[in-house]
Amino acid sequence: MKKTMIAVVVLVIAVSILVSQRHAILLHLMTGGGEPPPLLEPIDEGPDVTWFNDYFIVVPLATEAGVATYAIGEPLYAQQNFSYLIVGEKRAILFDAGPGYRDIREVAESLTDLTITFVPSHFHYDHVGNEITFDRVAVIDLPHIRRRAVDNRLLLTWEEHLGTGEGVPAPTLRVNEWLAPDQIIDLGGRELKVLYTPGHTNDSISLLDVRNQFLFSGDFIYPGPLYAFLPNSSLGDYAWAAENVLNAVHREMRVLGAHRNPGAGLPELTLSDVSDLSTVLERLRAGTAQGEGTYPVSYQINERLVLLVEPDWLAEWELSYPEL
Repeated sequence: MKKTMIAVVVLVIAVSILVSQRHAILLHLMTGGGEPPPLLEPIDEGPDVTWFNDYFIVVPLATEAGVATYAIGEPLYAQQNFSYLIVGEKRAILFDAGPGYRDIREVAESLTDLTITFVPSHFHYDHVGNEITFDRVAVIDLPHIRRRAVDNRLLLTWEEHLGTGEGVPAPTLRVNEWLAPDQIIDLGGRELKVLYTPGHTNDSISLLDVRNQFLFSGDFIYPGPLYAFLPNSSLGDYAWAAENVLNAVHREMRVLGAHRNPGAGLPELTLSDVSDLSTVLERLRAGTAQGEGTYPVSYQINERLVLLVEPDWLAEWELSYPEL
């Protein structure tokens, strides 16, 4: 009896440790185990794409006269990141900056002479540029972020950054501008609305350009598997964010995400994909969705999208900021 009790206690402790450390374990298995991934071989990106050095690609996107938009891709990086330089008449926004293995700032500065403000869609290591420094940085103004900033310097936490998966230390961001949810950023002749789109993380934002019909969605939505099982992920937040986008956008537009599947082209979706995501999340909440796998559990959204979540007993449905 005593041996049985000891075995049960040991098992309970082991399971508790496994559950509490599940994110770190999974991150180690999903990534290079602390090393950057090897670069991929270049492919033919098509006639409208310009290579910047031997690493970045630049894709100009059609906009009104006097403003410009560029997708800046990293097709040799395993996660196929895309960042966006959004240019107005007086200032420019660089939305995301990749993992920083090469300096995206050089690309952005070659495309405009205007002051560039770096805006991360969220704080994961493959979006913040890490060792790259920017003259101006703007981040989402949320209480759990603002209260940690000392003299507007923000040290990212492990749960926010996750850089240990590729051996990338968490940076400290020097914040020059705090962006409130639903705030309008005036670039001069061009306005961007800050949409709070949590779910993938509780600090995720998207940028909405109604006039030019762009939604820059970060990791909220992009072609491929959507991760909703990481630290700071929440299915409740994800469902709220999808509705927030659908309520904010009243016309069709190009939804430009931060990652693409392997192969040439932009990581582009439509509002119907956001609607499909919202439908699956509501079915998950109601318990009627059918998933596959154990951890993470996979739910097919449509032919271009898959949602990866934690099992029901670990799923988080509480909203990070219900007042929003």
